Amino acid sequence: MAESSEEVEQPDISEIAIPGKLLGSLEEIETRLKSLSMFEAKLDGQSLSLINVESRDIKKNPYLFFIITFKPDSIFVQYSIARDSSEKLRRLYIIKNLTGIISLIADKYTVDSQSFYQQIDSAIDAVLNSISQSYSTLFGNYDSLLNEYREVKKLNIELINSNKILTAQASKLKDENDALTAKLKDLERYSDQSLMVMVQDWIESHANTIDIGEFSKNYNLPQPRVEQILNKMVSLKYIELKG
Repeated sequence: MAESSEEVEQPDISEIAIPGKLLGSLEEIETRLKSLSMFEAKLDGQSLSLINVESRDIKKNPYLFFIITFKPDSIFVQYSIARDSSEKLRRLYIIKNLTGIISLIADKYTVDSQSFYQQIDSAIDAVLNSISQSYSTLFGNYDSLLNEYREVKKLNIELINSNKILTAQASKLKDENDALTAKLKDLERYSDQSLMVMVQDWIESHANTIDIGEFSKNYNLPQPRVEQILNKMVSLKYIELKG
C-alpha cells in the first residue's frame, strides 16, 4: 500500500530560559525525579533533561511535548504548541509543570526568583488579557447558574423529603380507609329486616332476653349495629324493654 504524501502539520516550538544555580548534583536531581513516571530523564555531562511526550503524530513522532533541561547556571525549557490551540494557555501550562518540578528539588537547585516570578506574572497576565468581555460574562452567568442549581437541588431534596412524608400519610389514610370499609361491609352484611328477624329469633330462644355482646360475637357484628337495630325494633314496637 502506498504511503500518503500528505505532510503532517508540525506544531510551533517555543522556549523559556531562567537563570539558576545547582546546589547539589545533577545525579542527585535525577535520582529524586526518577519516580515521576510522566518524564524520561537523560543525564548528559553538565545537563539533565526531563522529557515529557504528551502525544505523537500519525508517524509516531513527538507532537505535543516539553523538555526541561537543568544546567549548573540555568534552566532551559523547550515545548511544542498545537497550531489550533492557545499559545498563552500552553505557556501557562508549561510554567505550572515547571513550578511543580522546581518545588521537588528546592534543596538541590534554586532559580533566580525575580526572573522566575516575572515569567509567571507574564504568563498569567497574557491569559487574563486574552479573556474577552464575553468570556467574563460567560463566567458570571456560570456562577449565577451554579447558585441557581444549588438552590434547585436544595429545593428538590426538600420536595423529596416532603413527598416521603406525604406518601407515609397517604399509606396511613389508606389503611384507615380500608379498616372503615371493612367495618362498613360488616354493618351492611345483613339488612335491617334480616337482622330484626335474627334478633327476634334470639330473644325467643333465650327466654325473652338478649346479651348484646354475646349476640354480636356470635354473628360477628359490631355492637353499635346491634344496638341500632334494637332501638329500631323498640321504636317500631316489635319488642319492649323491661325495667
